[in-house]
Amino acid sequence: MPLGMKITSCASLARPSLLLVQCDLPAFAFHGPQLISISTPCISSNCMKRCGLVMKIHSSVAGRTRSSTSKGVSLSRGDKYNREQNVNPSFYTHPSLLELKNERIANRARVYEFLKGIGIVPDELDGLELPVTVEVMRERVDFLHKLGLTVEDINNYPLVLGCSVKKNMVPVLDYLGKLGVRKSTFTEFLRRYPQVLHASVVVDLQPVVNYLQGMDIKPNDIPRVLERYPEVLGFKLEGTMSTSVAYLVGIGVARREIGGVLTRYPEILGMRVGRVIKPFVEYLGSLGIPCLAVARLVEKRPHILGFGLAERVKPNVKLLLECNVRQKSLANVIAQYPEIMGIDLEAKLFSNRSFLNSIVETSPEDFGRIMEKMPQSVSLSEKAIVRHVDFLKECGFSVEQVRKMVVGCPQLLALNIDIMKLSFDFFKSAMGRPLDDLVAFPAYFTYGLDSIVKPRHKMIARKGVKCSLAWLLNCSDEKFEDRMNYDSIDLEEMEEDSSFHLDSLMKPRAQASDSDSDINYE
Repeated sequence: MPLGMKITSCASLARPSLLLVQCDLPAFAFHGPQLISISTPCISSNCMKRCGLVMKIHSSVAGRTRSSTSKGVSLSRGDKYNREQNVNPSFYTHPSLLELKNERIANRARVYEFLKGIGIVPDELDGLELPVTVEVMRERVDFLHKLGLTVEDINNYPLVLGCSVKKNMVPVLDYLGKLGVRKSTFTEFLRRYPQVLHASVVVDLQPVVNYLQGMDIKPNDIPRVLERYPEVLGFKLEGTMSTSVAYLVGIGVARREIGGVLTRYPEILGMRVGRVIKPFVEYLGSLGIPCLAVARLVEKRPHILGFGLAERVKPNVKLLLECNVRQKSLANVIAQYPEIMGIDLEAKLFSNRSFLNSIVETSPEDFGRIMEKMPQSVSLSEKAIVRHVDFLKECGFSVEQVRKMVVGCPQLLALNIDIMKLSFDFFKSAMGRPLDDLVAFPAYFTYGLDSIVKPRHKMIARKGVKCSLAWLLNCSDEKFEDRMNYDSIDLEEMEEDSSFHLDSLMKPRAQASDSDSDINYE
């Protein structure tokens, strides 16, 4: 049985010895020979010999493996430089960050050199993403030239060179064209607002167009609004645009009139309420024009909001006062002719005053009354004034009578002379009145001959009524009908002043009428 025990012990050692021989060779490269201790109560001499053989084999294999591996490691370190020299770097290496940076600097330098060569100053382009090649930059510059932009235009806004032709310029211009903006206006459009080329059609442009349509601007008018004021495409919907409109509605501009106001003068959308609109309204209020009257003026002539308050409006008001326009009359003067606040008034005002004095001998006070009754006279040409004065003289009026007539009704200097001739011929032939009646009521020439003068003269002639021209003409048709139905006619009845009244702006729109509706200007 001892032999059996030995055989059993040897059999139990056979498995680990085989495992030691078949282990992964690279794993032994970093480990020395290992001694295996077998705890067995009784081991024969044959088994010991066999175990020793296994240990020798293990040690021998490990040694060879370690030796060969060590040589491989040594060779790889020694040949590292040679192998890197022989391998193609395009496959196994990448440019360093420094190399990439230097390459970008070189590319930008070449692009800058190209721009300088054609006269464009690239100083403001630092930090802006630009094409990496001169060819792409040349394509952008050529495209801008085709749109009509010059080198000077590009220098005024060099950031336009950061816009891609395909990604930015073409989509924006296509969208504007589809809206109806005329291609013939693209050049001026981009000169005024080149930033539009940076915009996103969906994110930036379409919301603004939708907002304008929501303000009752008709789709057909959108292109004209954009052509007149392209900067509107850069405004935020919740910013200046909404507040300016809300303020105008707040002072009395009718909501249904907003669309027309913005169509005629879209610059309002870019005006700050606190800096521009509100101070303007409040200043007119200080002159005696209520907010509601200002609102009516804005509805009719929205461009007056663009008159510079400090630069133009206040200096012009001061000039009017210097030319004998009375403080109490300023409100009527401005309400009657709002443009007087924005024109270059000084030269016209003093020249006009001097010329009237030379031909009809008006005094400074006379000129003040003329301006109060018809401030538009400041814009009349000297040729027109001479022609009308000569006509009155040909009718038989003296210079003094002409002076009184012009001061009493300055509109005589602006009426159509052919119509005045017809009215004067009827006055002489059919009415048979003295010239003094016209001197007393020169506004006779401002009434329609066929619509008012002839029918009313016929009625009083039939009744045998004797009255002044003012009593006959200076009233409404309804009022005249009442006069004709009186049992007795009070010829001393107070007559209405035919001059412009600020209150006419405060009437409901159905009753409001243009103060110049009966005047036929040349």
